[in-house]
Amino acid sequence: MSLENKNHVAVDRLLDIMTQLREKCPWDKKQTMESLRCLTIEETFELSDAIVDQNTDEIRKELGDILLHIVFYSQIAKEMNAFDFADVINSLCDKLIVRHPHVFGEVLVKNEEDVKVNWEKIKLNDKEHRKSVLGGVPKKLPAMIKAYRIQEKAHGVHFDWENAADIWNKVKEELSEFETEVAANDSQKMQAEFGDILFALINYARFKGINAEDALEQTNRKFIARFTAMENAITQDGKKLTDLTLPQMDIYWEKVKKKEKE
Repeated sequence: MSLENKNHVAVDRLLDIMTQLREKCPWDKKQTMESLRCLTIEETFELSDAIVDQNTDEIRKELGDILLHIVFYSQIAKEMNAFDFADVINSLCDKLIVRHPHVFGEVLVKNEEDVKVNWEKIKLNDKEHRKSVLGGVPKKLPAMIKAYRIQEKAHGVHFDWENAADIWNKVKEELSEFETEVAANDSQKMQAEFGDILFALINYARFKGINAEDALEQTNRKFIARFTAMENAITQDGKKLTDLTLPQMDIYWEKVKKKEKE
């Protein structure tokens, strides 16, 4: 069986299973787009975890779960006479062709940067994005990812800093403004200035080719691993974490870090 036929058979099988589930399974029959929404978000984060872990088996499984949700939404929409799975695919194909004129048209590009600029220009001509360059940034994205996407889109229309040094100066400026509000003990202004610091840092990271979300997740995992190792070491010594002072915990913490380096 050719790869093309294999794909067709697999998709037809999935669509048939989904139809039967909606007809025969009490739980599946009850679901709506609204009831599935939070589950879809959860599945997306599970895929993200698998990607960070570089676990290809889990990535395959989680991609399947997300595909299930796409088929589920499409089946519900079909029952509403709104659209079906084929409409979803064809709409995507049409968009990809329109937004890649350097592949499917005669537009010439020199590099990845030209592709990004063209992509944003084309999106601005779409009805759904015509009002603003930032119109396509989902409102409910996590704040750090949203900041990164806002900055990417602004960069797409050349609203960006010229070099990393200027952005770093902006970071230092925001830190100074935050320190001023800390000294004044104004909680509302402190929060606003702290937000500005984070936005500037994310921008600096983006300019340096660092995804701030990925970087923070890496640090989160590192801290969890070290803290867990510290807890285990304390337990092995017959002690309880809650009975130790901070200086005593620091001794174990430094031992864990030393062991990591070794």
